[in-house]
Amino acid sequence: MTVQLDRQASLEQITNRCKPWDLAVIGGGATGVSIAMDAASRGLDTVLLERFDFGSGTSSRSTKLVHGGVRYLKQGNITLVRDALRERTLLKNNAPHLVQDRAFLIPCKSVWEWMFYGIGLKLYDFLAANNNFRRSRRVSSKFALEHSPGLKPERVWGGVVYHDGQFDDTRLLINMLQTAAECGACAANYVNVDRLLKNDQGRIRGVTVTDTETGKSHDVLAKTVVNAAGPFCDEVRQLDDPGSEAMVAASQGIHLVLPIDFFPGNNAMIVPKTSDGRVIFIVPWHGHAVVGTTDTAIPKAVPEPTPQRDEIQFLLDTAAQYLTRSPTIDDVQSIFTGIRPLVKGDKSSRTASLSRDHVIRVSDTGLITITGGKWTTVRKMAEDCVDRAIEVGAIPASECKTHDLAIHGATSDTSKTRSFYGTDLQDIEKLERDEPELDERLDDALPILKSEIVWAVRREMARTIEDALGRRTRALFLNVAACQRIAPTVAKLLAQELRRDESWIDDQLKLFDKVLDHYDPKRLMK
Repeated sequence: MTVQLDRQASLEQITNRCKPWDLAVIGGGATGVSIAMDAASRGLDTVLLERFDFGSGTSSRSTKLVHGGVRYLKQGNITLVRDALRERTLLKNNAPHLVQDRAFLIPCKSVWEWMFYGIGLKLYDFLAANNNFRRSRRVSSKFALEHSPGLKPERVWGGVVYHDGQFDDTRLLINMLQTAAECGACAANYVNVDRLLKNDQGRIRGVTVTDTETGKSHDVLAKTVVNAAGPFCDEVRQLDDPGSEAMVAASQGIHLVLPIDFFPGNNAMIVPKTSDGRVIFIVPWHGHAVVGTTDTAIPKAVPEPTPQRDEIQFLLDTAAQYLTRSPTIDDVQSIFTGIRPLVKGDKSSRTASLSRDHVIRVSDTGLITITGGKWTTVRKMAEDCVDRAIEVGAIPASECKTHDLAIHGATSDTSKTRSFYGTDLQDIEKLERDEPELDERLDDALPILKSEIVWAVRREMARTIEDALGRRTRALFLNVAACQRIAPTVAKLLAQELRRDESWIDDQLKLFDKVLDHYDPKRLMK
């Protein structure tokens, strides 16, 4: 069943509802959407409130990996790795159209590295026992260079190949949101939570929200309120208690997107130790090569983070050490930056040492805050959070159902070009047959049709150019120059669907141009 995510219908449902929701979730990223899906699948009346667009922050800016975390294995965090590997398998089972097995090469400079990483990855395999990913193996330099021809031969004495998952983060998030809606959840984007409502005993009983498109405000009553605002969870906690101490230390990581001919082939690559101590990946994704990520502490989280020049140069220099073609800033087609909500657990100044595990805290007023974690483990995070919400709110509910809950669009047939749409692809193709003018490519540099923009508005609650090009399609993350060229056409398609006028189109183009300041390599390195 194809679910039409309808913002107006959601707002009417929120406005007209008199009795409290079982659960109100603040934040429409991976964590919040997963919580809504888990709760709704258990039969809880659930409303999800997102102040910008779904997945507009950290959740759209990952390294596109569903993985146990080789880095965490090296740090000795066996429990985190084991749990993540288990969740990796569940994600692949539940969303096979979006999560696939990808081979990763570790290039080794010596026999010692060849033995060390080979043994370490056997432990990785052991922790992933009984899953559906292939096993690691040591390979020769000849094999490594044949399967990763973009590598410098002098960097490869031999190699170790292991397997992890790769996915499209916000395509999965939108499908999870559709799954939540199918289970009865109500969700709305561009709805800001202004304050927390409390009863005479000081317990939270709901929130006041404002529709940022119309400016209209409304009270939303709820038995429990979950703060799943990611890097911004401390802002919500301060609505509850202005004196609360920060839980999160913000760190940003950037990714460079290169043409695929810099790293041809089907394998990804991992550099397990760089000059700054981080792991760097080069990953094929949507016909491009993604290079990342950095780890830079920042004073506070901001809605639209900007990559720093030294971060960009670090990734260019690191890639040049391994690739036969040394990339320059002129080769980079897009740069995207995400913020990690790292949980403060010690006084370390290095963000790499802060906790990647998720943390759930319940305030004296009953506000449930969940933060930390990562995309791979988000299903388990949601299960733990909903279990706690049921306890806090004394709400009758069934056991968790998401272990084997098929995500909207799930299909094992990934043979088609746009298979990441899953079973929705047949409806998109029907749209193209019914409206042939939409069966037209937007730009030669991007495999995106006009129909996909219209679909994003009609079925996936896209409201802006950035929603359509950044998250419903992934154009913004692949080729900024192409996005600049197609923005006027996309704005007109959106305006037709949303019944907007020329002034709205002009405003959208100006707003989108400002967004490009954070993605455009040429602007960033001026």
